[in-house]
Amino acid sequence: MKIKEGFTLRTLCGEHIVVGEGLSQVNFNKIISLNESAAWLWEQVQGKEFGEETLAGLLLEKYDVSQELAQADSAKLLEQWKEQGIIEE
Repeated sequence: MKIKEGFTLRTLCGEHIVVGEGLSQVNFNKIISLNESAAWLWEQVQGKEFGEETLAGLLLEKYDVSQELAQADSAKLLEQWKEQGIIEE
């Protein structure tokens, strides 16, 4: 998977928000907001190919979490990003 071209992570008033820059065809019904760990993961994989295992590995390196929790959180995050249309396979 890869983050779709044109989507950028911005920090606004302490909130991490994904915006589509120069994407007039994108219709945002809501703001895509990321928590601290999701924003950190976004920064780590920006411009790279990644998958669930990549995200889980990054979580394990940075946080004191179990393999099971890292896998579950990675799968959930990827599903959310797919639903929001900000990544491509």
